[in-house]
Formats: sequence, structure tokens, C-alpha cells
Amino acid sequence: MNSTKLNPLSERASTRSIKFGIEKKIKGTIFKVKVTIDDEFRPSIPVLIPELDEVRAAAESLHNRNEYWKGELFGWDVEYNPSLPTPPPTSKMTFTPADFWIGDATIWGFSLMWEDGDDQPPVETLADWNVVEELQSA
Repeated sequence: MNSTKLNPLSERASTRSIKFGIEKKIKGTIFKVKVTIDDEFRPSIPVLIPELDEVRAAAESLHNRNEYWKGELFGWDVEYNPSLPTPPPTSKMTFTPADFWIGDATIWGFSLMWEDGDDQPPVETLADWNVVEELQSA
């Protein structure tokens, strides 16, 4: 088998995701990412990173449901926590804001937090310090 070609099953599995029970082709870009295994082994691997507008739309859909959800979207682990009327421990906040995260910050991750309330735009955080370069738009 040619090492530069994926077999049809792995190619299909790598470009599809289940989004709330509906199969959907992932829109994104393949990036080279440095992964730290240990101090002496930091390989570069290709990683499909979804378009942030698609991720934002999924997060907004979960936020509108206002229910805890944990699963997989776009091939990445995801968690959404709705806001709570009680403050976080040892915080001066008056409530616990809703939050959403996707990915793994050691590879690539993106999070949203509705710090100013459920009806206000969320604060975004992107963990992309290990992304080295774009390889291919999907």
C-alpha cells in the first residue's frame, strides 16, 4: 500500500463526524502539530482542525439547549456545561458561567465561556501553540 494514501475506510472515518445524530462531512484544515510524548520525543503529526465557525455553531446549539452534554464532535472530545445560579468556589462571581470546550489543549483546543451571562457573547480561548503549519484545506 502506498504510504501517502489512506485506505477508503480510514479516509471516510477521518472526515466524518456525528453531530447530534446526523452524519456530516467536517469542514476544516489539516495542520501539522507537534506532540510531546516526553522530553526527547516530540513528533509532528497531521491533525484535522474543524472550521471555528462550525464549532461556534455547534456550541451555540448546545448553549441554546441549556443542558449538560458530553460527547464527540468533528472527531474531538467535547463538553458543554450550562450556567448555574451559584458562584464557583472561592470566586467573586455571582453565578457559574456556561462553558464549552472541544479538543485537547496539548494538541489543539477551543473553548467558549459565557462570562457575562447566557444572553451575552461568549469569551473565546484558542489553544493552538503546538500547531506548526497548515498542510491542506479539507
